[in-house]
Amino acid sequence: MDFSAAFPTYMIALREGVEAALVVGIVLALLQKSQQPHLRPWVYLGVIAGIGASTLVGVLLSSLLRWLESSGQPYAVLLPLLKLGFSVAAIAMLTWMLVWMARQARTAKAELEGALQQVIEQPQQAQWGVWTLVFVAVLREGIETALFTVAQLQQGWMPVAGAIAGLVTATGIGWGIFALGIRINLKRFFQVMGVFLLLIVGGLVIGAGKQLDLSIAVVSPFLTGSSLCPARSETVSCILGPLLWDSHLLLPERQFPGLILKTILGYRERLFLGQAIAYGSFLVVAGTLYWQSLQPKNSGVNLAKPELTTASIGKESP
Repeated sequence: MDFSAAFPTYMIALREGVEAALVVGIVLALLQKSQQPHLRPWVYLGVIAGIGASTLVGVLLSSLLRWLESSGQPYAVLLPLLKLGFSVAAIAMLTWMLVWMARQARTAKAELEGALQQVIEQPQQAQWGVWTLVFVAVLREGIETALFTVAQLQQGWMPVAGAIAGLVTATGIGWGIFALGIRINLKRFFQVMGVFLLLIVGGLVIGAGKQLDLSIAVVSPFLTGSSLCPARSETVSCILGPLLWDSHLLLPERQFPGLILKTILGYRERLFLGQAIAYGSFLVVAGTLYWQSLQPKNSGVNLAKPELTTASIGKESP
């Protein structure tokens, strides 16, 4: 059983799940602080609805993939295009989330407090306001996880198992912080997870290149009546250029240690020039944006609001 296929989705679900767990924990703590315990059930209902809705999105997308795989011509030609679309969407959403969250971490707790305060100041709409706030937070993280998981389904069902394990772990971390008072350096946690996320998404970029090449080779005959890739072979790709290396005999990606390198670093036993360029470009651009987002703003006077850390939220835990 290839457990390495579960590692990327585990890491993604863990990071997304911890973010959602922090939002839920902070909302519960603030409700307790503002003496609004009657709204706590609406927090749990929002969590359940968010998980259910994101799961439904994942099920519908995976069902669409399975239907296309079994439908035969002409719909089957859309399969590589759909997989490419899922990969590109996952890359875009996860990269945006990584950079955006790093920039907003300093003010996230204060902004959440302000939004919740506006909600509870309207008693007639407070219940649905709290539910919506939690639902949107959980759904946002859930859809990102679902998209990445669906993009990995060609490796079987282990990615799904990894995502479930990641969410369970994230729930345990959130419970430990707010219920048990366990102190964790959340800033360091998200920084380390951010590096892993960059590398994992980089591997997804390589896979997206393969899907793009396959899409053009498969779909072009149905659109133009002739193949746009007449010279496509084992050593020359349709749009990715020549094969840079083929190390399947020396370091196969389905065996240790190539399997670990593929999981963590995006290693491929067969890599084309276009994939290498896309991988390197992604790491340079996304890595630079991420690094810049981590740097404190130098404005002379530090007006930043409290960061989202265990130290700043643990004292308000119920």
